[in-house]
Amino acid sequence: MTHVNIIGAGGMSQAISGVITSGGHTVEVFTKADTAKPVTADVVILAVPYPAVAGVIAERAGQLAGKVVVDITNPLDFETFDSLTVPADGSATAEIAAALPHSRVVKAFNTTFAATLTSGVVGDTPTTVLIAGDDTDAKTLLAGMIEAGGLRALDVGALSRARELEALGFLQLTLAASEKIAWTGGFGLS
Repeated sequence: MTHVNIIGAGGMSQAISGVITSGGHTVEVFTKADTAKPVTADVVILAVPYPAVAGVIAERAGQLAGKVVVDITNPLDFETFDSLTVPADGSATAEIAAALPHSRVVKAFNTTFAATLTSGVVGDTPTTVLIAGDDTDAKTLLAGMIEAGGLRALDVGALSRARELEALGFLQLTLAASEKIAWTGGFGLS
């Protein structure tokens, strides 16, 4: 059994918590009011909007050292919904990894909506969580928790693949925001 801390208490936090607890693991969710509460888990999920990540790192960088840190963000321009806010050759996850050199940073959950995590399906296809990172053990640990929770997990490669995951997440979000797909839908892999 693994204990997980989720920083952020929105819809994605609740959906991810449900997946992880369904797999027999424990979760402690941190809200904005919990800044004084220390991170105690070996796996920490950053379930906050990308603009809030810098503040979380500033407050908790020391506590995140040695831990698996899961970035679920999509660094899009929330005012215009027309672009990513990171350089074309980088990713939010790469920036987080650079800011947390003593953590094992992976990208996951950013290409799924909360509804598909909760339902376990995208249409008729089982929900698949895509995972990118340079630490094989961290990816294996996270994939095991996801699969124990009833979803599929797919290792898509190195941390450099986070850029493609963020582009895919961006496309999916813009399609949903423009009502071309439902927030209960998304991309599925068969």
